[in-house]
Amino acid sequence: MIAKTLEKELNLEQWQVNKVIRLIDEGNTIPFIARYRKDDTGSLNDELLRKFDERLKYLRNLEDKKTKIIERIDNLGKLDDNLKNQILNAETLVELDDLYRPYKSKKRTRATIAKQKGLEPLASLILAQEVKEPVSKIAENYVTDEVKTPKEAIEGAQDIIAEIISDNSTFRKKIRQNTFYNGVIETKAKNKDESASGYEIYFNYSEKLSKIPPHRILAINRAENEDIIKVKVDIEEDDIIQYLKRHTLKNCSKVPEMIEYNPHTTPIITESIEDSYKRLISPAIEREIRSYLTKKAEEKSIEVFAKNLSQLLMESPLSGKTILGWDPAFRTGCKLAVIDSTGKVLETSLIYPTEPQNKVKESEKVVLDLIKKYDVDVIAIGNGTASRESEEIVANIIKNTSVEYIIVNEAGASVYSASKLADEEFPDFNEGERSAVSIARRLQDPLAELVKIDPKSIGVGQYQHDMNQKKLSDALSGVVEDSVNKVGVDLNTASAPLLSYISGISGTLAKNIVAYREENGKFENRKELLKVPKLGPKAFEQCAGFMRIQGGTNPLDGTSVHPESYEAAGKLLEKQGFKPEDIAGGKLAGLSLTIKDYKKLAEELGIGEITLRDIVKELEKPARDPRDEMPKPILRTDVLDMKDLKEGMILKGTVRNVIDFGVFVDIGVHQDGLVHISQITDRFIKHPLEAVSVGDVVDVKVMSVDLQKKRIQLTMRGIQ
Repeated sequence: MIAKTLEKELNLEQWQVNKVIRLIDEGNTIPFIARYRKDDTGSLNDELLRKFDERLKYLRNLEDKKTKIIERIDNLGKLDDNLKNQILNAETLVELDDLYRPYKSKKRTRATIAKQKGLEPLASLILAQEVKEPVSKIAENYVTDEVKTPKEAIEGAQDIIAEIISDNSTFRKKIRQNTFYNGVIETKAKNKDESASGYEIYFNYSEKLSKIPPHRILAINRAENEDIIKVKVDIEEDDIIQYLKRHTLKNCSKVPEMIEYNPHTTPIITESIEDSYKRLISPAIEREIRSYLTKKAEEKSIEVFAKNLSQLLMESPLSGKTILGWDPAFRTGCKLAVIDSTGKVLETSLIYPTEPQNKVKESEKVVLDLIKKYDVDVIAIGNGTASRESEEIVANIIKNTSVEYIIVNEAGASVYSASKLADEEFPDFNEGERSAVSIARRLQDPLAELVKIDPKSIGVGQYQHDMNQKKLSDALSGVVEDSVNKVGVDLNTASAPLLSYISGISGTLAKNIVAYREENGKFENRKELLKVPKLGPKAFEQCAGFMRIQGGTNPLDGTSVHPESYEAAGKLLEKQGFKPEDIAGGKLAGLSLTIKDYKKLAEELGIGEITLRDIVKELEKPARDPRDEMPKPILRTDVLDMKDLKEGMILKGTVRNVIDFGVFVDIGVHQDGLVHISQITDRFIKHPLEAVSVGDVVDVKVMSVDLQKKRIQLTMRGIQ
């Protein structure tokens, strides 16, 4: 059942589903399956495999819940074949909850109180709709010390009927669908004088529930939580009441063409129907639909956040450069840190070129001395407070030099600088110095530096604080894990935080690897990993292919070829007339040209054809970095001010954030410009991610500039 569902939902073959389930159950990680089990899965990528894994967990949870519910209802003696089949065929947890609702032990409700008073038989009698005398007369038989009058007895019976109607799974499903497709979400301002809240659009707003986009749901939720607006779901109640009447009231006419209801019970049941809908069903359905919309909006927002984060982590590193990191500030001064091409900190300094001290001349001398002393190539300026002022000073300092500068998104740098990790890494540095180092390093190698920061603090999403934090963390951690494993790490230089994202390596194992390295010196080969405390054969299998050793005893250790394929790789080299040492020498660039029949050769080597092609590709370009194919960062030498922008001006910029309704592009004026989704491309797109990603370098045209509100409208359309 589960395999069939996955097959259909993810459009996979049966053999693929069975193989992936087995691989997951054997404890293999998603990066390992995606990279080293392509022959087993048909080259499924990590994104699809993560969806598979998440859906597999959901479906297994659903099946487990079905088993428990069937057992509970059976124990109550109320399970029949029809109900059992309904439960077994339920496709969602919501559907399952609807079926189980009538059998749940309820808290103290009006209906349970009425049942305790012995009024359930009266309710059943009324619902049967076969009485021939006024119900008030029948109700006299239910008057007791607890039920004082026939009227009170009827009211108690109505409470029971209302709950029976509310618990009907068919009714709830129909009403839920009706409300979702025909209902409208309405918002009103709680305080008419509320202004400058940023939620003015929702002070008098309405939209169909089925049409409202995810970002609006999250905005409405936030405004409601901040007590700025009131929210309600509006639906035509009469249609729903009529539906409930049609399916609850019985026709007692003897003539087939006529509809005639029991005059004694119909008014009572009608009242119960209206009460059931207004008091029990409607509020619950509204909660469920809003919860559903929020869940879907969160999923969409998390998906966008994840894709943005992936692009950010995979941005091209600025390797081989000496970088001066500049953490700008006013009162506390600008913190500087120079790092060499390996990320090693050469020197730190503190200057006060901005208000209130304005020591511009002294600051210029310090910076020029650092540039000259360490042959600085690039200055990376954080985009926080005093960034604009710092940029003007830097542009003036580097006027007669070959140095360039770039504004770096410093989101999360302060979080890192105050963390335990930063304290361990730089025990002798203050927080400002650590921030300057982080700013420089995140330009030099974004991936290696950003893994030290909680992904939620990196700032490439929207409404990230308003959603399920566990789901967000799990999704973003998966993105970081996939990114780190796509690139691979140098086993002899990688930090513990970076190693902890490698397939099969926990935080403890990462620290053990670093400790082993510090105690025993550089790793000479991958097999040495097995000497690391607590790193066993399974962890080795999962991690080894993602660890690189340059200049070790085995040239294959410097590639992404997995140790399990070393024998096959050796035979391949021998068959094609090469030696292992040719790998490091770069002599295998034409290896693929020497192979005529991959299928036949794979069979001879005892490996899959896809694995063989991956090995050949890797041997031709050992340890290639996929980030090298990404756009390079835009370096600048002069300042462009917002007031310098003119309508029609064409500029080159970098996409900094992608959201549902557009993209924000850094054009070098400290205020990112917005390209609305309608201005991204001439073709129709449902989401900006269909056309652009974080880190893309794009040409944009200025449409309008609002200096007062600091808003820049850009377009990517019609640019030659």
